[in-house]
Amino acid sequence: MQRIGFRLKLRKDTLDEYVERHQAVWPEMLEALSANGWTNYSLFLDRDDATLFGYFETPDLAAARAGMAALEINTRWQTQMAKYFEALEGMKPDEGFKQLESVFFLA
Repeated sequence: MQRIGFRLKLRKDTLDEYVERHQAVWPEMLEALSANGWTNYSLFLDRDDATLFGYFETPDLAAARAGMAALEINTRWQTQMAKYFEALEGMKPDEGFKQLESVFFLA
């Protein structure tokens, strides 16, 4: 199982709306994530600097990303979420996250 940590930068003026959107993630999106190997998925927000830290586990990151990229529900979600982020340079949020290096793990 791969443990994936990532970081994205949110726009400070959209933080409340971003959090609100994640209180009601579409059931079809949740099902798609699970079906494509995204498990133990969490998002953490630092409101001081608008940094978003995410974590999930997957058997195969490339397959998990490819599986989601092929789904219309993901395209709709990512298109709607793009307005909340800075510095994506034309990428969707799930393509533009900065994957972090794992330096310690205690099971």
